[in-house]
Amino acid sequence: MQPQELQQLPIVVSNGANKETNTLEDDNNVPTQMNQSSAMMIERKIYHRWLKIAVYAAFVLLGQSAATLLGRLYYEKGGKSKWMGTLVQIAGFPILLPYYYFFNQSSPPKNKDITIIDPNKPSLSMLSFVYVSLGLIVALNCYLYSIGLWYLPVSTLSLICSSQLAFNAFFSYFLNSLKFTPYIINSLVLLTISSVVLVFEPSDDGTSDSSTKASKKKYIIGFICTIASSAGYGLVLSLQQLAFKKVLKGETFKVVMDVIIYQSIVATIATLIGLFASGEWKGLNEEMRGYEMGEVSYVLNLTFTAIIWQLFSIGCVGLIFEVSSLFSNSISVLGVPIVPLLAVIVFKDKMHGIKAISMVLALWGFISYVYQHYVDERNYNSQNSSNGHDAKASPSPLEEKANR
Repeated sequence: MQPQELQQLPIVVSNGANKETNTLEDDNNVPTQMNQSSAMMIERKIYHRWLKIAVYAAFVLLGQSAATLLGRLYYEKGGKSKWMGTLVQIAGFPILLPYYYFFNQSSPPKNKDITIIDPNKPSLSMLSFVYVSLGLIVALNCYLYSIGLWYLPVSTLSLICSSQLAFNAFFSYFLNSLKFTPYIINSLVLLTISSVVLVFEPSDDGTSDSSTKASKKKYIIGFICTIASSAGYGLVLSLQQLAFKKVLKGETFKVVMDVIIYQSIVATIATLIGLFASGEWKGLNEEMRGYEMGEVSYVLNLTFTAIIWQLFSIGCVGLIFEVSSLFSNSISVLGVPIVPLLAVIVFKDKMHGIKAISMVLALWGFISYVYQHYVDERNYNSQNSSNGHDAKASPSPLEEKANR
C-alpha cells in the first residue's frame, strides 16, 4: 500500500501546483482584460465624438449655404429691408433653448469635465458687459452682412467672407497670444489676396454681376461692408475666446450656450430698435404683397432663413464645445466653394476667372491653416513620446475630449 500512496503523492502535488499556476495566470490576465475593455471604451467614445463632429460640421456647411441662398432669394424676389435681413439671422435663437435643455439633461456636468481657470465667479455687471458688448457687435456684423448680401452676387459675397479666418487669426494674435507660424502667415496672406482680387472682378454691361444689377458704386459699398462684417466676425470669435479665459473662467457647454443665447437676445433687441427707428417696418406689408413668389413664400422664406441660421449656430456651438472656436471657424470657411457653385446654378451667377482664382487661393489658405493644427498635434504627440509618457499617463487631446 505504501508504494502506491507514494506514487499518488506527486500527482496530487503536481495538480495543486497546476491549479496555483492557473490561478496566478488568471490573476495576471485580469489587468490585461481591464486594459482591453478600457481601450475599447475609449475608442468607442472617440468614434461617437467624431460622429458628433461630423454632424455639427454638416449643420455648419449646409446651414451656411442654405441660409445664404435664401437670404439672397429674399432680395432677388423683391425684399428690400436690410434690417429684416439682419433680424432673420439672429431672431431664431429661441429654437436653441430645447437643444440647450436637452443637452444639459443628457450630459449633467461633472467636476472632471469642467476646466476651472479661476474659482472666482464673474460679477453680474461684468457678465452683462460681456453679453451686451458681444451682442451689439453681432448685430452690427449681421447688418453689414445684409448690406453685402443686397449689393453683391452671392458667389462674390461668400468668397469675401473667407477672409474671416484671417481676421480671426489677426485678432487672436493680439487678444489671445496666438503664435504666428509660417503656415499661419501663409494662410493670412492667401486669404487676404483671395478677397482683394475680387475688387478687380469684371462687370457686365458696365455694372457688376448681372444677378444683382448693382452699380459699381454699390458693388464697392457691398464689398467694404462684407469685409467689415468678416472682420467683425473674426473679432467676435477672438473676444469670445478671451471672455472664456479671463471672465467666464471656462469653456463648458453651458458657458458657451449662455454666451450664444444672451448675445443673441441683445443683438435681436438692437436689431428691432434699428428696424423701427429706420422706419423700414412701415413698408413690410407692401413688401410682402409685392413679393414675386407670393405672400406665403415671403413668410416661409424668412421663417426658414431664421431656422436654418440657428441650425448653423448649433453646429458652431457644437464644434466650439467638441474642438475649438478656431476649428469651428475653419469649417465655416471650408464652405467657400459650396455657395459660389450653388449660386451659379440657382441665381445664374457667372464664374469669372477672378472668382476661380479667389476660390483657389481661399482653399489654399484654409489648407495651410488646418495643416498648422495638424503640425501642432503631431508635435504634441512626439513631445509626449520623447518625455516617456504613454497614452494612459498623458492622453492626447482627442482622447482627453473623449474621456468626457
